[in-house]
Amino acid sequence: MRPFLALALGLLALPALADPQLDKLTLPKGFHIAVYTDQTPNAREIALGAKGTVFVGSNDAGKVYALTDSTGSGKADKVRVIATGLQLPVGVAFKDGDLYVSAVSKIVVLRDIENHLDSPPKPEVVYDKFPTDTHHGWKFIAFGPDGKLYVPIGAPCNICDKGKDYAKLTRLNKDGTGLEDVAYGIRNTVGFTWRPGSNDLWFTENGRDLLGDDMPSDELNRLTKVGEHFGYPYCHQGDTLDPEFGKGKNCKDYTPPVLKLGPHVASLGLRFYEGKQFPAAYKGALIVAEHGSWNRTKKSGYRVMTVRLNGNKVVSYEPLIEGFMQDEKAWGRPADVQPLPDGSLLVSDDEAGAVYRVTYQAK
Repeated sequence: MRPFLALALGLLALPALADPQLDKLTLPKGFHIAVYTDQTPNAREIALGAKGTVFVGSNDAGKVYALTDSTGSGKADKVRVIATGLQLPVGVAFKDGDLYVSAVSKIVVLRDIENHLDSPPKPEVVYDKFPTDTHHGWKFIAFGPDGKLYVPIGAPCNICDKGKDYAKLTRLNKDGTGLEDVAYGIRNTVGFTWRPGSNDLWFTENGRDLLGDDMPSDELNRLTKVGEHFGYPYCHQGDTLDPEFGKGKNCKDYTPPVLKLGPHVASLGLRFYEGKQFPAAYKGALIVAEHGSWNRTKKSGYRVMTVRLNGNKVVSYEPLIEGFMQDEKAWGRPADVQPLPDGSLLVSDDEAGAVYRVTYQAK
C-alpha cells in the first residue's frame, strides 16, 4: 500500500491505487522508465512552471497537483494539491508566473503560483462562457507562440452537427478577452502543440465511435491557416464520408490528416522533442500519448508513440513505450507527455494515478 502524503490543503490522504507495473513496459534499447510520482489520481495534462514545478491537471475530485523535485533525484519529493472542487480540471497551462486551469465552461487562474505552493491562492475566473456540456467538455489547454490561450470546444456527442458552435479550436487573450475561432471540424482534440522553428500548430483528434472496430482512425493534424475545416462530422480520417452527415459532401473540401494514428487509439497529449538526452533520431520528433480504446473488440492504443517527420511528411510512426495493456487488460493509460529541460520525458497515466520519467543512457 502506498504511503499517505501530507498535502498542502490540510493533511489529505490519497486513495490507494494499483501500483504501476513498470516491469511490463518495453522501450527501445537504452531507454529507462521510472516513477516520478504515484500520488496523482487521474493525472492528465502536464505543464511546467518557470521554477521547475510540474503541474498536473486531473479529473479526480476537481484537483490540480503541483509536483516538485527539490533534491534533483529525478522523482517528485513533494506532491501538493493546489486546487480542489473544480469541474474536470484536466487542462493546465503556465504563463508569466500564473497557472491557467480549464474547468469545462470556465478558465480559472492561480496567480504567482510557484511562490505560493504551500498556500495556493483562490482560483480567479478568467472566462466563463464556454459551453457547459460535459460530453467532450473537459479541455486540454495551451499557450501558443502568439501569447494567446488555445481552448478546444469538443462536439457534445459522438456524432452530430452543431454548426460552428462546437467541434472547433478557439483562442483568447490571457485576460479572457478577444475570443476567436481558429479551426473547425474537430470532433475533440485533447492534445496540441507548436513546432519549434515554424510555430505550426499540430494536434491529435479522436475519431467518432460506432462505425466498427476499424473505422475511423484517430488523426494527427497540422493547421496551416486560421479558419481551416478538418471534416467532422461530414468526413472522417480525410477519406471517408459519414453515413449520415456526409450526404452531399466531398472529403476533398476538408483538410486531411497528416497521419492516421489508428482506429480508436484515443490519441491525447503530444509534444515535440527538442532535448539532447535522447538519441539524435528523436530530435524534432513528435511524442504522442495514446490513451487506449474503450469499445473496440480488440483493444488498441495504450502506448506512447514517436512520429518522425521530414518537413511536414511523416517518415516513421513507432512505439516509444508499450506494455500498459496485457492480455486485453490495461493497468495504465497514457494521457500526456512533457519533455523536461534536462532532456528526459514525463508521461502521465490517469489509470495508475502516476507520472513517469523516461530517460536515456547508452551502455
